[in-house]
Amino acid sequence: MQLGSSFGWLWSAYAVSTYGTWIAFGAFPLIAVQVLHSPAFAVSLLEATGLAVAAIVAVPLGPWVEHRAKRPVMVATDLARFLAMASIPIAYFLGLLTYGQLLVVSVIAGASSIVFTAASGAYLKHLVRSDHLLVANGRFEGTSWVATAAGPPLGGALLGLLGPVVTVAVDALSFLLSALGVRRIRGDDVAAPRDPAVRFRATDLLDGWRFILDDRVLRRLFLNSVTVSGLIMATVPLLAVLLLGEYQFPAWQYGLAFGIPALGGFAGARLSTRLVARYGRHRVMTLSGWLRSIFPLGLAFTQPGTSGLLTVIVVEGLLITCMGIFNPINATERLQRTPPDHAARVLTAWSVSSKLAQAILMVAWGVIATLTDSLTAITASGVLLVATPLLLPKRTHMPEPEAAASAEGVRAAPEGIRTAS
Repeated sequence: MQLGSSFGWLWSAYAVSTYGTWIAFGAFPLIAVQVLHSPAFAVSLLEATGLAVAAIVAVPLGPWVEHRAKRPVMVATDLARFLAMASIPIAYFLGLLTYGQLLVVSVIAGASSIVFTAASGAYLKHLVRSDHLLVANGRFEGTSWVATAAGPPLGGALLGLLGPVVTVAVDALSFLLSALGVRRIRGDDVAAPRDPAVRFRATDLLDGWRFILDDRVLRRLFLNSVTVSGLIMATVPLLAVLLLGEYQFPAWQYGLAFGIPALGGFAGARLSTRLVARYGRHRVMTLSGWLRSIFPLGLAFTQPGTSGLLTVIVVEGLLITCMGIFNPINATERLQRTPPDHAARVLTAWSVSSKLAQAILMVAWGVIATLTDSLTAITASGVLLVATPLLLPKRTHMPEPEAAASAEGVRAAPEGIRTAS
């Protein structure tokens, strides 16, 4: 299925920045430890604070993005991330790098990523026909998981050869290339009209959340997605402590434990469209949603040695495969149920909530691990995840007004933009 050259440039821009981000995965904690000699608490604070503050900063930007042409917003956020990231290697070579700069860059990059995601999601809805959104989202999802598998090992090799800030420089360059890719997109843009007689109110900041909570299906998908991602991300630093610290896994085995399973995400994303065509969207989403919440409980059986490594690879592989199937369906359902003039606000609210939940649960699970141990905290997350599928919607058919709004959004796109066959 051909989605058109404009989609190809958008996909390419996403791919290059995603690979850059995963090549630089873990770079900030590494720099904080090896270059700035920061204590463990400061490293944890850097991760959690960056997520939380970036999410809060992004809140007022959702309504702003809604009424702006989306391509210039994407280019601007890419350039903001390029400049912020590029400041790290420059400051390092000048001997001026500080912990505060890492924190500021983390916030700028995080907030820019949320805004870029909102703008690109709204633009994708404008760019691609509604019945082709699942294919488009599947390609984004598959790209993300391949980058997850390939990026960290490549980043580790670059770090070993060229030093602690080289991957940040690569990440900065990837955002510049992404901006150039977005600039190559041709055709018209999309921006929700704004009545100049209507003044902006502080309550407008909550429009994205209001729309999500007013739609029964979106509300349940939102609560499920935010809870699941928060509980899964809360265990990521604990798994590092467990495998690298308590169980003394070599770094290459730790990378293997998460690199191989990421290929399952690519396979799941490739299967998603076929499974939906054969079994129906709701059935596939429900089953993959249940399975992705059950498999993490298997991490409770992680032990030292080869058996523990195999346990993590198998459990993470099954989990990520199910995520690869579920995520494109979830993203498609969200876009199709959201009218074009609310897309940026809804996507911003969704991203902000996910980042805040992840930050809060990371801190909470750090406390639990301190009071008990890492494996007990990981097991507690797995137990809670088992209950999260109860939040999934029981039906996902689109109400008539929303289906009409989605169809209207597709009809409004000019033929040059809507090439999809």
